[in-house]
Amino acid sequence: MPTMTAAQRRAEEKVRFDAYLANCKSRVVLQRIADKWVMLIVCALGERDMRYAELSRQIAGVSQKMLTQTLRNLERDGIVNRSVEPTVPVSVTYSLTDLGRGLHSLIVDVKTWSESCAREILAARERYDDEHSAPADSK
Repeated sequence: MPTMTAAQRRAEEKVRFDAYLANCKSRVVLQRIADKWVMLIVCALGERDMRYAELSRQIAGVSQKMLTQTLRNLERDGIVNRSVEPTVPVSVTYSLTDLGRGLHSLIVDVKTWSESCAREILAARERYDDEHSAPADSK
């Protein structure tokens, strides 16, 4: 096996993790972080560490199953830390890891943008639907 130069190794790494390629492993990461529950959980935990019930109250509409599943996946991915305190009853606190804080700094802007642009996007959808649902003979 021939020795690779540093430039060749960098070029190989770039190809290995190119999300535009169908079989790229980074697509798994993109799929995970693009999930609405992931984004909301990471945003909430970016504000402060929380217990399960606090997260459930903070994120309206998330089912117990989805919250549990998403937290487990985020813990597995190294984004969320689950801390268990041996109290009665057991106290479990969730927090962001360093990796999670890096993700938070990126997606909090997406959350803020979506909140500030929601009215405009909904109006655009309404205009589009009005234009494209009119009978053909009226155009």
